[in-house]
Amino acid sequence: MKKTLLIFFLIGCIVAFSQQPPAQNKNGGAGLQGLKIAYITKQLDLTTNEAQMFWPVYFNYINELKQARQNNKTNEIASDEAILNVKKKYFTEFKKVLGSDVRANKVYTIERDFTNEVKKELEKRQQERKQMHK
Repeated sequence: MKKTLLIFFLIGCIVAFSQQPPAQNKNGGAGLQGLKIAYITKQLDLTTNEAQMFWPVYFNYINELKQARQNNKTNEIASDEAILNVKKKYFTEFKKVLGSDVRANKVYTIERDFTNEVKKELEKRQQERKQMHK
């Protein structure tokens, strides 16, 4: 229990001091980011030391992905290629922090799983709203 609390405290400190605060939107984007951080931390079973090294690298990765998408809005193939190049670059960085190819690759599968879970939840909520309005 103490280890878990310490990890979340450290992650909070890392996020607070290494990044600008996320812009709050009406859909609760900052809350979703917190859920994503907790999900990734749990799925990767990050130690305190790993978390301290992982999150700054991960946030740089996210920023570079956003930039790659932004710079290639009108060209789907160029966008896919730029995104793939960012992922290849950060695979090496994640491996340095996490210690193995398996765990480094898991970052990408965990992200995909989290996104799928969020989509499912949104679809479920939309269905519930439709049922309420009938």
